[in-house]
Amino acid sequence: MIAIGGFVLAALLVVGVEWAARRWHRIPTLGDMAAVIMTHEAGRIPVGRIAVFGFWWWVGWHFLAR
Repeated sequence: MIAIGGFVLAALLVVGVEWAARRWHRIPTLGDMAAVIMTHEAGRIPVGRIAVFGFWWWVGWHFLAR
């Protein structure tokens, strides 16, 4: 129950920050942050895209695989 409560709290925080970002425009939205991460490169290697792919692989491995 504690773990589920923690995930619910984290999801509510993400929704709250996104709402605040769209309302007051002082902090970037999640889409703005993703755009910056996806365009990051080290030389010709798209490390931002590799990092996002790795993140989703990790999420899938830990939470979706059985």
